[in-house]
Amino acid sequence: MKSTSHKSRPKPDARLTDMRVIPGSGNIFVDLGFDEAEAQVMALRVQLMVMLRDRLQQQGYTQVEAAKRLGVTQPRVSALLKGSWKDFSLDMLLTIATRAGLKPELYLAA
Repeated sequence: MKSTSHKSRPKPDARLTDMRVIPGSGNIFVDLGFDEAEAQVMALRVQLMVMLRDRLQQQGYTQVEAAKRLGVTQPRVSALLKGSWKDFSLDMLLTIATRAGLKPELYLAA
């Protein structure tokens, strides 16, 4: 005799049904729980990557051309264009920005 069991549907994840709006801090990485200092560096890396992507698109370079001009490999250019921020240190992004003809400057606010 076969027993018929009723499969119950899993309860939806409360995080996915929560419709509250919580104001952000202005730094997504802080909002995700990263340490303030680390979050600031991560945000700077993302900003640099966006500026570099825009610069390369304006120049109309292929990934191979961009790699030659920037002194990196084509896969690194691909990672840059995809926004793989974890693959790039702030130092490397500043170096690439300079090679791309940008003039990065650092300002510190108290």
